[in-house]
Amino acid sequence: MNIAVEHISTDQPPDETKARDLDYGWQSGNQVELLENGEAYFPKVFEAMRQARREILLETFILFEDKVGHELQGILIEAAQRGVKVVVSLDGFGCGELSPAFLGELAAAGVTVQMFDPASKTLGIRTNWFRRLHRKIVVVDATVGFIGGINFSADHLGDFGPEAKQDYAVQITGPAVADLHHFALAQSGRQVRTRRGWRRRQQRPSAWSNEHGDGLVRLIYRDNLQHRDDIEEAYIHALSKARHRAVIANAYFFPGYRLLREIRNAARRGVQVQLIMQGQPDVLLAKLAARMLYDYLLKDGVVIHEYCQRPLHGKVALVDDEWSTVGSSNLDPLSLALNLEANVLIRDRAFNQQLYERLQALSQNHCQTIPENRKPRLWLWRLTVGFLVFHVMRHFPALTGWLPAHKPRLKPFVHEGQRHDS
Repeated sequence: MNIAVEHISTDQPPDETKARDLDYGWQSGNQVELLENGEAYFPKVFEAMRQARREILLETFILFEDKVGHELQGILIEAAQRGVKVVVSLDGFGCGELSPAFLGELAAAGVTVQMFDPASKTLGIRTNWFRRLHRKIVVVDATVGFIGGINFSADHLGDFGPEAKQDYAVQITGPAVADLHHFALAQSGRQVRTRRGWRRRQQRPSAWSNEHGDGLVRLIYRDNLQHRDDIEEAYIHALSKARHRAVIANAYFFPGYRLLREIRNAARRGVQVQLIMQGQPDVLLAKLAARMLYDYLLKDGVVIHEYCQRPLHGKVALVDDEWSTVGSSNLDPLSLALNLEANVLIRDRAFNQQLYERLQALSQNHCQTIPENRKPRLWLWRLTVGFLVFHVMRHFPALTGWLPAHKPRLKPFVHEGQRHDS
């Protein structure tokens, strides 16, 4: 028995991806629940999976063999054994340390396991760093969906300790789940039928819905074909419409100049712009890079908070009283120029206010605010380390083009024990 799935390319030429080059419009009549950290997220998503009757689709960047990973494994195995179709798509880098035994148990139970661009280690080091499957999506029975920044690992729980991550996701019920389901199916290589509004259009749906009312949700995503800038453009468009407040909480912050300028311009118009970024970074380079931008933003009135209680992993934002976004995309070169990402845009006043209150509590109680007139670093530091970090981050996406050709793909998982049987 070959425990595997078919070889599926996810970066095909555009003329071969008509069914996957999709624009999803705004859907009304949805219920959106904010889930903060693993304490809120895992019980909700695990209970939905336990209640699954037909299908579970799961994409994640990281799955660890810890208490969260083992609980997920048990739930998926039990679901598959009772006849639920379970498709799990894992990133070959983020999940590169999973043991063959762990994956083999899933596959042996009937779970379809797919690894995105796995690669063997070179001198004990994983080298498949770029163009990762960074999305975090779960869809159950095409009736409830989850999307955000939370991986399936114990470091999203407070009892993990000082390194536990601060993060966000949402649970969605309503018409928008059909789009999440359709997208997850298409990205896993399954044949999907299109319906009106799901094929590529001459003019894409606006990042700011013209419809009135609450419960509006739109799925947006980033790939390396026709949707390279969709998430970044959504941020730019929303900020251009900001009138009184904008709050961005993002773990890795080093956006392109257009987005950076729109943040600055909003502050110049009198919008109260707040950025919440890592003060206790899990990647030191990310913190150094973000600080290269502080002076540019502070001088025009942007308020910058550094979250210091534990590592910030969130990717959320809100503008004014209605517009919000939650998803997997950071605002750095990896997410904006290389990785496969997915966010939802939300027009809902109650959700917006709830997210605002959570972020305000974070900024007021667990952050240090960078002074507007902070003392610049020594000129020698800026001329050497600062210069190097800034330009490496700025030109990072282009630099990766010098590397050997890299073709992201979903690849069969084959249990080691099966190779000897074939």
